[in-house]
Amino acid sequence: MDSRQLRWETLAALRTSGKGQLKYRRREEDILEGCISPLELSCYAGLVLDRMVEKSAQETRSSVPEESTPLTNQSPRLEEITSANRSSPPTSAEPSETKQRLRQWQEQQEKMVRAACDLASEQLKRFDELKELKRHQEFQDLKEVLEKSSKEAQGQQEKLKEEHRHRAKVLNLKLREAEQQRQRQEELERLRKEEGQERLRRLYSIQEEVLQLNQQIDPNYRHKDLPRIDLSAYSNRGNQICGLVSGLIRTTSERGFPSQADVANTERVLQEMRGLISSMQQEITAAVEEKRRREEEEREKQKMLLKKEQMKAQTPASAQQSGGKQQKEGLQVKADESTMQWYQQLQDAAEQCVASFSGLSNCEGNNEVKRIKADLQKAATIPVSQISRISGSKLREIFDKINNLLSGKSVQSGGRAVSVTQHPQALDFVFYKLAEKFVRQGEEEVASHHDAAFPIAVVASGIWEIHPRVGDLFLAHLHKKCPYSVPFYPALKEGTSMEEYQRMLGYQVKDSMVEEQDNFLKRMSGMIRLYAALIQLRWPYGDQQGTHPHGLSYGWRWLAQMLNMEPLADVTATLLFDFLEVCGNALMRQYRVQFWKIMLLLQEDYVPRIEAITSSGQMGSLMRLKQFVQKCVQEKKISLPTGTLQPAFWKS
Repeated sequence: MDSRQLRWETLAALRTSGKGQLKYRRREEDILEGCISPLELSCYAGLVLDRMVEKSAQETRSSVPEESTPLTNQSPRLEEITSANRSSPPTSAEPSETKQRLRQWQEQQEKMVRAACDLASEQLKRFDELKELKRHQEFQDLKEVLEKSSKEAQGQQEKLKEEHRHRAKVLNLKLREAEQQRQRQEELERLRKEEGQERLRRLYSIQEEVLQLNQQIDPNYRHKDLPRIDLSAYSNRGNQICGLVSGLIRTTSERGFPSQADVANTERVLQEMRGLISSMQQEITAAVEEKRRREEEEREKQKMLLKKEQMKAQTPASAQQSGGKQQKEGLQVKADESTMQWYQQLQDAAEQCVASFSGLSNCEGNNEVKRIKADLQKAATIPVSQISRISGSKLREIFDKINNLLSGKSVQSGGRAVSVTQHPQALDFVFYKLAEKFVRQGEEEVASHHDAAFPIAVVASGIWEIHPRVGDLFLAHLHKKCPYSVPFYPALKEGTSMEEYQRMLGYQVKDSMVEEQDNFLKRMSGMIRLYAALIQLRWPYGDQQGTHPHGLSYGWRWLAQMLNMEPLADVTATLLFDFLEVCGNALMRQYRVQFWKIMLLLQEDYVPRIEAITSSGQMGSLMRLKQFVQKCVQEKKISLPTGTLQPAFWKS
């Protein structure tokens, strides 16, 4: 019998046994361990083995040919032994042999089991290796699939990114082109608007000039003594030109901005208006010359008649009357002698003050003195620059700081303590610089912001009242920068250069270039407004029992002297308007009837004098003054100036 077949039958018999029916749940390691552990046979294993041997011998006998008789003859003995074993219990000599066979058989079975175990273990290892290989292959396949999918996805993503970049690039180009197009459109629109506004301003300026020129054609205003002159044709044509310009401006305003052709047409109309005025003036000049010639002839005839009749007594009277008429018609071109003496005294005082602190000024080699000078100048000028309309308490702090500095007390400036006791010449230096700064604030700050005149003036007035020397130096600086505040018209003396003379008139000259007239008038206006505010204001916390150090009487004197002097084109009208707008209300309340007499004189006599010397390009200031005076005379009042410090301001 084949050993393999025998082994399986043994295993089948064991499986059908009672113990083989038990079920265990063991891991593979426990199963292998059970196979490796030594086997133990029961006491019936010998009987089972005899039967198996007997059955095996029978099968062998049936399969062996007849020639093998010796082997066949031996089988009965084996059967006998087997039957004897079944029928009778073993004897005492047989157990040792049986045990020996059983041990051999057991060893053989153990070897077979170990071989089977080894084979099973090897097969399990191969199975595990095959399983691991399969898992590894599946993992590799899955990895390859994932990598392939990833590469495809990455390629698709790169393709999408490339398409996105391309689309973004195209979109950015389109956006950039659209933005550039929009900017170009905006720039073109801005340029078009600027050009249109410039052309519109040009039309308005032409209209203003045309209206001003048309005012000169009034036939009943200036040439009533020329009855032969008929200016009605000029007046009619002037009115037609004014209506034409107004209609053109109205039409262009309705459709937007005027075109260049509209400006050209308006300029041609302006040229026609100028030609009309020129023709009228030529005709008037010819008529005046004719009248003058006839008057001279008449005077010659009268002289001859007087000589013939020998009326010598009438000759002095005639001369006296002629002289009186000239004195009445003419005005001064120079200031009064007393005014000039006052002006010169102030200038001399300022020069003496400069000389008194020359040691402090010329301190280039002494760093300590140089530092003291810089600290003093900052302490004097910075508080003046901080004057504003923020609140009354803030203004009082600034005033106290300036007053403490002039009184010899120590003040903080730039993080350091500053006092005029640090140098013997410090007080004169601070007086001079403080007065200079007040005037410069009028020249710069008030010129740009008219409301600033009142807080600066009230502080200057209070300092002036406590420290009179500051007031004298303030006037000296003011008169030097603005001689019209005296009033004083400097004359060109022999040997004086034109640049120096222009500086004397108040113009700023730099590198032989004189400042523009508009800027000059703006600075003069700022200083006159500051002066007009100062003469009517007093520091509210000072000694109100005393008189103003430079009150309204000085303003009245200035106004009277201005009206007694020949006007200057553009300058006189500007300064009179600024002065009256700021100080007119105070003068009206102070002088009442006398003030209105001055206003009537200004309206009826002085404004026409200014108009007679004013060119067409300088009519703006004259028109402001003329309208202001006319309104005040009609309403019999002058309103408070804009920016006046009300009582509520000092509570803030």
